[in-house]
Formats: sequence, structure tokens, C-alpha cells
Amino acid sequence: LPTKVFSPYLTITFMCDIYCVTNRRLCKTDFFQRINEIAECKPSGIILREKDISESDYEKTAKRVMEICGRHNVKCILHNFYNTAKKLGAESIHLPLHILRTLSESERAEFSETGASCHSESDAAEAEKLGCSYIAAGHIFATDCKKGVMPRGLDFLHNVCESVNIPVLAIGGINADNCRSAVNSGAAGVCIMSGFMCCNDTKKYYEQI
Repeated sequence: LPTKVFSPYLTITFMCDIYCVTNRRLCKTDFFQRINEIAECKPSGIILREKDISESDYEKTAKRVMEICGRHNVKCILHNFYNTAKKLGAESIHLPLHILRTLSESERAEFSETGASCHSESDAAEAEKLGCSYIAAGHIFATDCKKGVMPRGLDFLHNVCESVNIPVLAIGGINADNCRSAVNSGAAGVCIMSGFMCCNDTKKYYEQI
């Protein structure tokens, strides 16, 4: 992850980190084929989310995704299942804050990088105190994944970025049209789910972000 941006309302000319967050149910093609296509684009990382499957099925999926990411030298970040991530030798994990709270300092140290999902400034401060390398803050823009739920917006993102000294990734409704405004508000990068899962041409989509 890059150094945190400290001037959120200045125009930023460099490219931000782009992370893919998976959701196989949104995928229009074979899921593993799509993961391979995304990995070929060399994003900053792929977060294997897949919240609706059992831990045993997640493990099987994670093995294949880690192999694809390894082949393309792309970071694979496992999600939610701490024990599976440890068993598979994952270096990076992304956890809901309520799970992160249950881990001891030694358990958190099993990974070289730990991220957490945060929905308030206090969440962000707690995640930083618990040793997170980065946080994902959202949801920033309206998204079908949270239909009917008001987005928290760019002011929220700016305030979260100002409240911590670790990189903040913007998540929720991020696309090619609004990702720059997220970075201009202080985010070190963005997380994208639907765009990656639903696009017809993965490489073309990535190049447009």
C-alpha cells in the first residue's frame, strides 16, 4: 500500500491502488477464469470475500485463487476465515472488525498484513490500535449491494482518512467515474466488486479505472 495521502482536497495526478473484491454470484463467466483475467491486469490485490459459503468450501476456493494470484504475482487477501487463512499460509487477511477484536496480539501477528472493514471514525481508530495495516471504509457511494441504504459519502471518507495514520481504501459503489474523487478525498486506493465481476471485458474495464 502507498503512503497515506494527507491533502485530500488537492487534485491528485498519480494512479491509486486498485483492489478487486470478489463475489462469485455476480460473475458473468466462470469465476476462476474471471479471477485469472483480473490477475493478468496486475491489480494491487484481490480480496477473496465470498461471505455466503462454508469455511470448507471457502478453503477449496481459496486454494485455487491463491494459486492463480501466485502465478501472476498478485497479492491475494483472504477474508473472514482466520483459521483457514493460517492453514493455507496466507500472508494477508481482511477481517470484519468484530472478528479482529477476538484475536490475540500473537494471532494477529500470524499475518504480514491485516485489514479491516470500518464504518465510522471510531471503527477506524480501533482497527489502527489493533494493528491493522490498512482499513476499508464504506460504503462511500450508492451500490446495489446495499440497496436502500444511504451511502456515507466523501465527507465521511475524508474524515476517516484524517482520523488515522494508516492507508484507507474506499469501498462501496466505486467505479471509473468516481474513483478519482475518492482518492482526492484522501483514500490511498479503492476496492471494486461489481465492476470486476460483471464487466464484459476485464482488461478494458481495468484500463478505464
